[in-house]
Amino acid sequence: MTVSSPSAAPRLRDLALLRRVRDRIDREYAQPLNVEELARGVHLSAGHLSRQFRQAYGESVYQYLMTRRIERAMSLLRIGDASVTEVCFAVGFSSLGTFSTRFSELVGVPPSVYREQGADVTAGMLPCIAKQVTRPVRNREAQPAARS
Repeated sequence: MTVSSPSAAPRLRDLALLRRVRDRIDREYAQPLNVEELARGVHLSAGHLSRQFRQAYGESVYQYLMTRRIERAMSLLRIGDASVTEVCFAVGFSSLGTFSTRFSELVGVPPSVYREQGADVTAGMLPCIAKQVTRPVRNREAQPAARS
């Protein structure tokens, strides 16, 4: 199938719409977002958006949103100027408990522990490198520890 073939046109259109959704999540991660609202923004059904997003990016819309929020929280916690509660609300969570649970699932330690240890991890790194090194990884994607 070439890019100019008629069957490629709908796929390319969907990919462009998915990129718009992903860009919106990247921009508005701190806002209340849900699949239905995101789908309406690109004139797709929520089900179609969910299926296509997972196929294109390997994770659900919700997982992508949570990863973005936690990634930003990690950055704010490394800076160290705001409390864990302030960071929680700044990145779009409405519950400190949910924030702590999601943070621990993705990062492996609670936000308070990360705050204490996080700055040391990226000391001397360029911000673009620090972002890659500290990108949250879902537990199901993490490599299992070697058994002794």
